[in-house]
Amino acid sequence: MLQVNGRRYALPKQPTVVICVDGCEPDYIAQAVAAGQMPTMKRWLAEGTALVADCVVPSFTNPNNLSIVTGAPPSVHGICGNYLYDATTAAEVMMNDPKWLRAPTLLARLADAGKSVAVVTAKDKLRKLLGHGMRGICFSSEKADQTTVAEHGIDGVLPLVGMPVPSVYSAELSEFVFAAGVKLLETRRPDVLYLSTTDYVQHKHAPGDPEANRFYAMMDRYLARLDALGAVVALTADHGMNAKTKLDASPNVIYLQDLLDGWLGAGRARVILPITDPYVVHHGALGSFATVYLPPDTARATMMRLRDIRGIELVAARDEAALRFELPADRIGDLIVVAERSFVLGTSVSRHDLSQLERPLRSHGGISEQRVPLVVNRRVPGLDSNRRWRNFDAFDLALNHAQ
Repeated sequence: MLQVNGRRYALPKQPTVVICVDGCEPDYIAQAVAAGQMPTMKRWLAEGTALVADCVVPSFTNPNNLSIVTGAPPSVHGICGNYLYDATTAAEVMMNDPKWLRAPTLLARLADAGKSVAVVTAKDKLRKLLGHGMRGICFSSEKADQTTVAEHGIDGVLPLVGMPVPSVYSAELSEFVFAAGVKLLETRRPDVLYLSTTDYVQHKHAPGDPEANRFYAMMDRYLARLDALGAVVALTADHGMNAKTKLDASPNVIYLQDLLDGWLGAGRARVILPITDPYVVHHGALGSFATVYLPPDTARATMMRLRDIRGIELVAARDEAALRFELPADRIGDLIVVAERSFVLGTSVSRHDLSQLERPLRSHGGISEQRVPLVVNRRVPGLDSNRRWRNFDAFDLALNHAQ
């Protein structure tokens, strides 16, 4: 047994695959299964273990992937967004450097215990975090042509997978993850395999749309192959996804920085959008969660005014937010703001270029995107379906129960 971040894990007795399907609102699976596009998943839902779990809030990629691989919330591992304000340097920075990680990953500890571990992620922004301290294979679809044994634990990925490097704005970026996972299981037979996709399709297509169903049908074909190779497979998601539009299909945005500048004076408050990353075509840096840094003695009055704004679901002070959402208090602002289901939060109108959005905005980040699937291809008897399951219970289910 291993003990990692206060949880105990059995060592794998057979290949164990944990998959994080980015942006997988549970209805995507329901609609694809109903349309006959996911026969493997339909069988798992009937014969395996099917749960709906909560992801961590903010419901963004980095905090949830790190929660899944540490088995713990952001208050433990420290990654509370894709992006944060570093008070020590007064700079806004991407949280993709392992220096921000405060806890070891289960992946690294499994490798230390002598188990072979492999990680494939769609975007390179996650690779160094997921692979921190881990001896094994770790690479991204985005830069699969640049792998070396020294840095990634493998070279020659493209001929192994049999696909070219996909565009970062494509469904193929995720398909490469699945294809690589199957090839690694066939050729290297790692004890543990972690696969993490991108939500390009989910940002563009609602559950049941033909393109969404095609994506999930593709995924199902790879799930069938992983299953046939004898792996225990646990599938979950980092967050859900919702439409964030007005009746005319334009983005439904509350520009917080503009509001606060009007109330407090320009430049006195700072709004941070933790969704921010380099891939703005997906979401225009608009999500349903923000953190706000304020001048001294203005937090309470500002909180009360923000609560009156239509489209805002929750405003909480730092300590309350840290407790409720299990966040590191020193890495969030004086307030956190969560938008309602059909709204997103922006900074200033002038700072968001929405011209690159190809379709009506779909995004995430709030409480309304917290529900995610948690499915295992083996039946786990005796589970309490009434307890609160989390996406970061995936490794516990796979290693401690499904074997």
